[in-house]
Amino acid sequence: MSTLSLAVRDSTTMLRRNLLHARRYPSMTLNLLLTPVMLLLLFVYIFGDVMSAGIGGGGADRSDYIAYIVPGILLMTVGSAVVGAAVSVCMDMTEGIVARFRTMAIHRGSVLIGHVVGSVLQSIAAVVLVGAVGVAIGFRSVDATALEWLAAFGLLALFALALTWIAVGMGMASPNVEAAGNSAMPLILLPLISSAFTPVDAMPGWFRPIAEYQPFTPAIETLRGLLLGTEIGHNGWLALAWSVALTGLGYYWSTSMFKRDPK
Repeated sequence: MSTLSLAVRDSTTMLRRNLLHARRYPSMTLNLLLTPVMLLLLFVYIFGDVMSAGIGGGGADRSDYIAYIVPGILLMTVGSAVVGAAVSVCMDMTEGIVARFRTMAIHRGSVLIGHVVGSVLQSIAAVVLVGAVGVAIGFRSVDATALEWLAAFGLLALFALALTWIAVGMGMASPNVEAAGNSAMPLILLPLISSAFTPVDAMPGWFRPIAEYQPFTPAIETLRGLLLGTEIGHNGWLALAWSVALTGLGYYWSTSMFKRDPK
């Protein structure tokens, strides 16, 4: 059997293992999903009328704010979903399962690939679920073409891949499961200081560069441009650059940690 065939076979096996593990322990996935869903409902139905006053020059209503907030919530969903990857990887490392895999005749990279692909698939499923909730409460993307929808889906998948590799690195660097979950919390908190809920122009001047140039804001603005027809500008290139850079950084970090002795 060729090296490529061996890698594909073993990666598929590891993917199946991780998906079965997620199915058997759904509580963590549900908890991570509830955060973006609850924030969506909270900001729409509790703060929607007030927050919409700052959208579109003060003449917008709640439906406009739903359109504004859903792209940000979708990116927050990705950040929330990949936390499970950090916890799962750390659990494998600390419980000695990876040490057992090292003694077996399997492709070594398949262990990480199984975690990454499984996490990306779960992130996409979570985005679909949260997106369905957004549609149910009034989100519409009437003018978006099929190509723009495809580009939006591709951006979400690429961003999920980037954050998953970062989460895997966090999980491998953590001494225990609790530390892994805590170290991945910035992936949930960063959207709160982005343009997900309020425009960057409405933020204090000293804070705008922080919100504007962090990874989530360009991705959110690009997603809004694709789905709602707003101006994308340089945000598209920034979103792609952040995604590629985070993927490369996370991959290098994770593989470097994996080559070390197991915990």
